[in-house]
Amino acid sequence: MFKGGNLRQLFIMNKSVFFLLIITFFLLSCQQQPETKPAEITSPKRQKRKTYTYQVANAKEWLSQHKTDSLHTAIAYAVNRTDSANFTKLDSVIVPADLTGELAFYLPFPLEVASLKDINKIIYFSYPTQTFAAYEKGILVYAGPTNMGRKKDTTPTGLFFTNWKAEETISTFNDEWELRWNFNIQNKEGIGWHQYALPGYPASHSCLRLQEKDAKYLYNWADEWEVSEDDSVQVKGTPVIVFGTYNFDGPKPWLQLVANPKALDIKEEEIETLTAPFLNEIISVQKSRDTLQLKEPQTK
Repeated sequence: MFKGGNLRQLFIMNKSVFFLLIITFFLLSCQQQPETKPAEITSPKRQKRKTYTYQVANAKEWLSQHKTDSLHTAIAYAVNRTDSANFTKLDSVIVPADLTGELAFYLPFPLEVASLKDINKIIYFSYPTQTFAAYEKGILVYAGPTNMGRKKDTTPTGLFFTNWKAEETISTFNDEWELRWNFNIQNKEGIGWHQYALPGYPASHSCLRLQEKDAKYLYNWADEWEVSEDDSVQVKGTPVIVFGTYNFDGPKPWLQLVANPKALDIKEEEIETLTAPFLNEIISVQKSRDTLQLKEPQTK
């Protein structure tokens, strides 16, 4: 049986231990947790092609031998800047001797561009090569063929930003033309990319025609502009750079690949040079978007 003095001492000891445990718990809970760094975009492991030679083939004969291989046909369509519906309409096509690589290795854009590391997203459309490429932090994430504006309706070049989009819309040039996966880049003129027939040469009325899978990918990947309730633009969308010229009176540029497989290659330095005049504006718009996105949860 405890005496009164011993009981009092035991109570004081237990109370001290209790408070010590509370203080310890408080100090541990207040310790700063290590900062979680945002996920970095790293270059994926890519399946390279073994050889870079090309040869001329009869379109129908070649397709009859490869039609069951979706990777082979996707490469052939991209190399000839066409689609499945128009491939067999071409008398002759060029095809790679080696079809084992990833599609990116059959298109001219570089896999990485170090000078783009500070740009979250950007898309390039090359008039001379009739191809496009999407980059995240300087890493190529998607590429494919395009058919741009014809000779009398050329696609304007320079810096643009994506604005509004629609899964289906009607062409402003002809109300009988239905456009799928449309993403506008020049609002007043109604110019943008969308799915439409790729005959294998610049044939559009200024827009950027794409295969359906490519149009759908960019439709979901790129950012729309942010518009306020009074329809004023708060933040522009994803930057898009259209560049170069096309020789409408000459042979198709990709036919050069038979003699020189590197003839159309776009160097990393070229991307850096054509982006440099627009870099400040691109970064400024990007910062505005980041700021707006931070504010949005507080206003909901």
